[in-house]
Amino acid sequence: MRSFRATAEEVFCFMRLKDSFAQSAKELKKTRSLAVAAMLLAIAVVLGFFSVQLTESIRISFTFLANELTGMLFGPVVGMLEGGLADIVNYMIKPTGPFFPGFTISGILGGLIYGTFLYKKPLTLRRIILTNSLVTVFVNMLLNTYWLTLLYGNAYLVILPARIVKELILLPINVAMFWFMSTMLTKAKVFKGLETPKQKALAKETEK
Repeated sequence: MRSFRATAEEVFCFMRLKDSFAQSAKELKKTRSLAVAAMLLAIAVVLGFFSVQLTESIRISFTFLANELTGMLFGPVVGMLEGGLADIVNYMIKPTGPFFPGFTISGILGGLIYGTFLYKKPLTLRRIILTNSLVTVFVNMLLNTYWLTLLYGNAYLVILPARIVKELILLPINVAMFWFMSTMLTKAKVFKGLETPKQKALAKETEK
């Protein structure tokens, strides 16, 4: 009975994920969605200009704000496209070293996580913390550190501790920034016509 229940839950989760991808793909056929996604891509590029390269292996950037908004509004498919394009365009406009496709893959994976956990979901602080924590650990800490070892030849365990410290410091800041920004934009009805019924209901609750 327990194994049957576990299997049923796995199938249900897979179907929900598949449906999320299908709905996100449909966003590419909507003119309004494409226009807003293009605007968020431009914002990500602008935010890239304000990134700070502290050391060879430590860089602070806030392009995630636009990437996370894209995933929240348009889902994993659009989020993946935006994440990959943002990395490529940012490099073309402001190169900070040799181009490495691994970071493009990281951008795509970040968009996948943002879209999977935020698209058509209630925008709660707990969900934002979970989503940003997943990106921080699996993309920023582990995967990007591995890319840096391939790019510069540094030992993985040598640069990992400093990157972990940086990411742990930035995580609550990133969460607070996205929570504040998304809440303010929702109250200002910037997302009007793009929100799901659940997100609209939650927005009404936060206004009270």
